[in-house]
Amino acid sequence: MVGLIAISVILLVWGFVAGFESNGGKAVDVMFYWTYIMIALSLIAVVVFGVIISFKNNPKSIVKLGIGIVAVAAICFVVYLISPGKPAMGMLEQPDQATLRLTDTVLNLTYIAGVCAIIAIIAGEIVMSIRNKK
Repeated sequence: MVGLIAISVILLVWGFVAGFESNGGKAVDVMFYWTYIMIALSLIAVVVFGVIISFKNNPKSIVKLGIGIVAVAAICFVVYLISPGKPAMGMLEQPDQATLRLTDTVLNLTYIAGVCAIIAIIAGEIVMSIRNKK
């Protein structure tokens, strides 16, 4: 954990020293790749530790976890299918269509997650206030 934070800080300092706009934006590319690595490590850790802990606590919960993963994968796939992949505004050199579509997918998934979080907070507060009145 401390090693990953140290690598992140070193890359950030290197980016400022090398300049984010110089060298053809290499510092930005390295930061993006490091971000992808950190996200992948986080997801792997959550899934692996979640599976191990839930299997130790309740072996039958693996089925629920599998259903949840399939449901999330299905939602991501549907969002990918409906993402338009429109050209980026203000850019002279446009990325390829696959990159634009993937970017739109991630943005739409972020919007969906944000709305779901807001709904969960509001619903949780309503349920909690109803339970406290009784």
